[in-house]
Amino acid sequence: MATDHIRYDVLVSEALRGVLRRVLVDAAENGLPGEHHFFITFLSRAEGVKLSPRLLAQYPEEMTVILQHQFWDLTVTEDRFEVGLSFGGIPERLVVPFHSIKSFSDPAAPFGLQFEASDVPFDNADANLATIASPTSSASSASSALTVAAPTHDTQEESAKNPLKPSEGAEVVRLDRFRKK
Repeated sequence: MATDHIRYDVLVSEALRGVLRRVLVDAAENGLPGEHHFFITFLSRAEGVKLSPRLLAQYPEEMTVILQHQFWDLTVTEDRFEVGLSFGGIPERLVVPFHSIKSFSDPAAPFGLQFEASDVPFDNADANLATIASPTSSASSASSALTVAAPTHDTQEESAKNPLKPSEGAEVVRLDRFRKK
């Protein structure tokens, strides 16, 4: 068996995270068009994630945020995004590196990406308790497997319950199926 020196799985994962980055850059610059909105699930303790101690206690493993009507100061850099959101009426500033993201979906499209985060580095739990100063202030690890779901039809209600559950007719591609183990 030949060894994969090119690492196509890494290249595809980085390219699809680039799609996610591009969509967020556009949303930061122009707002969300039409009915588009995003469900983003990320690992709470991945390296570089910044959550308040309150949110980390509430979401110790992973967290899903929805960027729709009430978010502010969306900032996108090469390796992460930062956004202001309100949780229980309390404004928070989140920092989410792209390598920590497990899934992304836009139920209005409908479109979804799912990343397996087996190669994501994790911070020490105490180090992750760092907070960002104010909610109004303004090289990623690749995953070993990736699922792309592009449902052909879905309702917004079903998407809200499980935004990445492919509906009938969806095409799902699992890249780890093609890797030699």
